[in-house]
Amino acid sequence: MRGRCEDRRVSDLELSDLEFRPAVGEDLPTLVRLRDDAARWMNSRGTTGQWRPGELGEDHFRRIMEDGEVWIAEIRGRAVGAWELWWADPDAWGPQPPTAGYVHRLMVDHARVPPGTGRCLLRAAERRVSGAGRTLTRLDCLAGNDRLTAYYLGAGYRVVGRKEGKPQPDGTAKSFTLLEKPVR
Repeated sequence: MRGRCEDRRVSDLELSDLEFRPAVGEDLPTLVRLRDDAARWMNSRGTTGQWRPGELGEDHFRRIMEDGEVWIAEIRGRAVGAWELWWADPDAWGPQPPTAGYVHRLMVDHARVPPGTGRCLLRAAERRVSGAGRTLTRLDCLAGNDRLTAYYLGAGYRVVGRKEGKPQPDGTAKSFTLLEKPVR
């Protein structure tokens, strides 16, 4: 699937080469690197508590590839971003009818992409959700992460709730803001 982005802040030249594909086993080290680099980038800008480098390994992404979808974004064959797409998220949203797709771990290589690329990945995830016949895209972010919440509000999402005590990969529990956006 070739990328297209309506965000005018992003260079059309660079993004004309943006392509998305499902991740495969050989992508596992790249996914871990992208996630760790994104965690370091967020932490260096004062967004702490959301992600930590080294928190997720290849086993995590392998499991998601078996139960959901993991997508890689590439420019000229070089991985520059990724996201997970789940078809259910009972830990955050509880039991739900099959009307939504759940975006997790949206990440870009900030050293290699222009500003706005993350929105392009988010739009691609929304198109995938819509293409699967679902009417909502949902996601969550750490409660109190005002910067990330504002980012998603700016992308057309709205806050619809809060989840207290959502289990994390390391066994701790955190509170999250729940957001959703209708898609067609």
